[in-house]
Amino acid sequence: MKHVPTPERSAVTSLRAAGRTSVLIVGGGINGIATFRDLAMQGVDVVLVERSDFASGATAASSHMIHGGVRYLENGEFRLVRESVQERNSLLKIAPHFVRPLQTTIPIFSTFSGILSAPLRFLRHGSGRPQERGAALIKIGMMIYDLFSRDGGSVPRHRFLGRDASRAAFPELDPRVKYTASYYDASVHDPERLALDVLLDGLAANKRAHAVNYVEAIGMEANGVRLRDQETGEEFTVAADVVVNASGPWTDLTNGAFGRSTELMGGTKGSHIVLDNPELLAATHGNEIFFEHSDGRIVLIYPLKGRVLVGTTDIEADPRERAVCTEEEVDYFFDLIGHVFPGVAVDRSDIVFRYSGIRPLPNHGDLAPGFVSRDYHVALDQAENRPPVLSLVGGKWTTFRALGAELADRALEVIDRPRSGSTVGVPIGGGADYPASPEARREWLSRNLPRLDSVRRELLFERYGTRAAAVAAFMDAGTDSLLVGGVLSTRELEYLVRREHVVHLTDVVLRRTSLAFTGGATAAVLDELGRALAPILGWDDFALDHEIEQCAAELERYHGVAVHAATAP
Repeated sequence: MKHVPTPERSAVTSLRAAGRTSVLIVGGGINGIATFRDLAMQGVDVVLVERSDFASGATAASSHMIHGGVRYLENGEFRLVRESVQERNSLLKIAPHFVRPLQTTIPIFSTFSGILSAPLRFLRHGSGRPQERGAALIKIGMMIYDLFSRDGGSVPRHRFLGRDASRAAFPELDPRVKYTASYYDASVHDPERLALDVLLDGLAANKRAHAVNYVEAIGMEANGVRLRDQETGEEFTVAADVVVNASGPWTDLTNGAFGRSTELMGGTKGSHIVLDNPELLAATHGNEIFFEHSDGRIVLIYPLKGRVLVGTTDIEADPRERAVCTEEEVDYFFDLIGHVFPGVAVDRSDIVFRYSGIRPLPNHGDLAPGFVSRDYHVALDQAENRPPVLSLVGGKWTTFRALGAELADRALEVIDRPRSGSTVGVPIGGGADYPASPEARREWLSRNLPRLDSVRRELLFERYGTRAAAVAAFMDAGTDSLLVGGVLSTRELEYLVRREHVVHLTDVVLRRTSLAFTGGATAAVLDELGRALAPILGWDDFALDHEIEQCAAELERYHGVAVHAATAP
């Protein structure tokens, strides 16, 4: 396959030539990226390597929620809840282009169920059998959550409705529902793009900060880490004063490659499906429906991008095998939909996308997956004749900024360097100078994207936030042609390659856009995008065919999207 020296592969060349850094981060998920940004903004020499594409592992398999974790109160995890709601409230302000308020409603089938068992779960730190949570228990939880969550009154208090009012608000609910409780959390509409914005912030802040995707850590030597460029097969070593292992569910496997045996992780598989079902979408009335299924699992039905996201499972998983959403899990999702919306018909033909990932949970022995703490900690491993390794255990999307700060502090401690700045309150990427009202938004779009029609303006603003101005300027600097019915253009694709580290067709379809998520990754779309990318990335006909075939295979095997891709003649 033919490759050209795109900026991304040129970055690998520069990294290989430099040969050393103060901090080397292994793992380009949201937590590794947040740590990278924190250190880069302090002027630290830092390198991040990711064996696949950025934000392609556990980061891409989330429920698209930024939440305080009301259910963690039951396990007594008050520190985590406090930090989570603080970070949620902050992200609504510093990343408003991707993180937005989400009204969440809990349908409740009983009054007093679980009221006696809950204290036992608390005292036993979450052990025991899951039991249904009734209105009394949920009301207590909501009152406590309000105390943590309200951000000086800017977040509304929860609302509790009885049977008649609940049925009036949600007519499609199961008639057996006795109450509903509604409160506010937040959603992240495009988690992969938010992660990319965090990464780009770090790169822009520090010329000595480098991040490369498709580069795998394969071993450790006396002074650093042995790396392999997945695109060329070339191997080289980067020396480091400290190594941060932020590879999530694969932390133990990465440590194994470093020659150290650890049993830190015990991740579980969580799957989701995305449905194109207008009746189900309407039944949610714009609310995330967040509830306890009959087996005690907390599950969700979530309107997003004109589709409905349904999840999630919690199944023991082997990180050596890639997680896949099974037909049994699909049956489970259809069952949970029927649990609250029995009159809404759903069918496998409604599924436009499915995905699965492994949560980076700590090793939990015999403890039931649903009771495992979502908190995080850092393990330090120091040995002779090799750099010290900081391994991240746990972590979740909501707390990525605080977690990145904690990991950065630990790395600074190892290299004996004081903290020189903080990421608290610092806007992320396209959230900087974000217009705060509809009028301000219209004025911003008119001023910064004057040459685009209204549809393209809105699309670019949704995809990039205020970074859309830089994208539009890049597009204006060359000949541009619309692609995929105006969803993309040739110059925007070039921008994605030159500025956003696109290496493969799958990067565009799965992570730089929502094409696959919303069901738009057809054979014709793959062919059109592949042909547009070919001259930018230097693909010959053989490479183009390979990219389309690989993307189609990825979509079919891991996302349930049957694509019989067209290929170049």
